[in-house]
Amino acid sequence: MNRRAKFWMVASLLVVVAMAFRVSWNALKDVAHAVGADSLAAGLYPLVVDGLMALALVAALVLTGRDRRFALWVLGGYTVASLVLNYVHGLVPALHDGGRVRLAVWPPAHYALVLLASCLPVGSIFFGSDLVAKVLHHNPEPAENDQSTVNRSMSDLRGSADPEPLDSVYESPDSQPTVPAAVVEPVRPVKSVAAQASRPRRATGTVPKSARSARPTRTPDELLSEARSVTADWPDDRLTADAIRTAVRTSAVNARTLRDALKVERAAKPNLHAVPEPDETGDDGPALTA
Repeated sequence: MNRRAKFWMVASLLVVVAMAFRVSWNALKDVAHAVGADSLAAGLYPLVVDGLMALALVAALVLTGRDRRFALWVLGGYTVASLVLNYVHGLVPALHDGGRVRLAVWPPAHYALVLLASCLPVGSIFFGSDLVAKVLHHNPEPAENDQSTVNRSMSDLRGSADPEPLDSVYESPDSQPTVPAAVVEPVRPVKSVAAQASRPRRATGTVPKSARSARPTRTPDELLSEARSVTADWPDDRLTADAIRTAVRTSAVNARTLRDALKVERAAKPNLHAVPEPDETGDDGPALTA
């Protein structure tokens, strides 16, 4: 709806309200005379009732939540009260002449109508003040325009449609991540990086068994044979477990075992000394005879 149509709609509403207020004015004024109000008070009485109805309507349009429901209750209550008083004014012709008259023949109904007409001004003071205070202390929430809402919705959808990929724990170490061609930049060679890359990296920590070089396992007989050949020309004082371990490249336990075995073998052999050959001239002694 354009602005011009809204203007004419609001203007028509104001005209209808003004005419309805004028029609209700006469009835409420005569009721005020009937309950004992003077001329000035009776003239202001319609403003108290119908005026609060207009105030409650405006408050209902401004307020929200529980305050708005309260304003609607006030609007509905005063609308029913004004309707009842206008209905009584139509039923009792004596009210048209003004002055104090009975509002109903039945006493309880008369007392209830007088109580209703007398309480409306006091209720207008209480409810009107409360509605004005609620309107003055009302903080409307900032309304977001449609464009920002659409942009935020699109960003939320874009974020939910394209989640960030997660790194797989089952990915092989040789696989390389796929990088878009537009992001790849030429890598400039750096001397320090090249030198660092060519330098062999030292192993840190314990080398796993799978990465170790395979070494053949030697039997005790092979170790003893190798130890004999290595220590054949060694003197007895050099025949130690540490020296055997270094020469044969075995463990300390095996080196001690080999040392003990070699010492036992050397102790078991006779101590043979070399005998010089006899001289042909016979200078070395008398010849042996059979």
